[in-house]
Amino acid sequence: MAMIYATGHLSGAHINPAVTLAFVLTRHFPARDALTYVGAQLAGATAGALVLLAAWPSRPADLGATVPSVGVGPALLYETLLTAVLMFVIVSVATDTRAVGSAAALAIGGTVALDALFGGPVTGASMNPARSVGPALAAGQWESFWVYLVGPLLGAVLGGLAYQLVRGEAAREPEVAPPRPASREALDGRPRAGRR
Repeated sequence: MAMIYATGHLSGAHINPAVTLAFVLTRHFPARDALTYVGAQLAGATAGALVLLAAWPSRPADLGATVPSVGVGPALLYETLLTAVLMFVIVSVATDTRAVGSAAALAIGGTVALDALFGGPVTGASMNPARSVGPALAAGQWESFWVYLVGPLLGAVLGGLAYQLVRGEAAREPEVAPPRPASREALDGRPRAGRR
């Protein structure tokens, strides 16, 4: 929540590659910028994990690496659903003008907290491939790592598309065509020379 308030006006608070991908696919973010954002997200997560490694060389709790406490099937389902709920909230408060913009950080932060309470004991509630990549690299913990790539990416796309479906076409901003310049005939009320 704090990072959304701190960086929302700078970068849209894109700190999750799955969210960035879903925004690209729902046409709320330019594809040309996605690679740069994802690179920065992965670099930031890795830098944070390396700081933890420097502070804790014994790697307690694998530096926060996400490892499921259940089989990969249920873990994949959890990560997909947790991320879908998160993305549904993010896209609703970030792209729909009817939502209260100043409360976006509260809504998103609250969703992350509830998802963590619900899914934390099962999968670590990553919901973010970068959040899982950093600790996995620093700790060398790759057990069932693919779950933390596939689940969040799939969930974010599903959540983004679900909100697009719920929002419907009627709620989209109307596209207003620019006014066409009036012809001279329309301006003075009589036909121009050579025209009938």
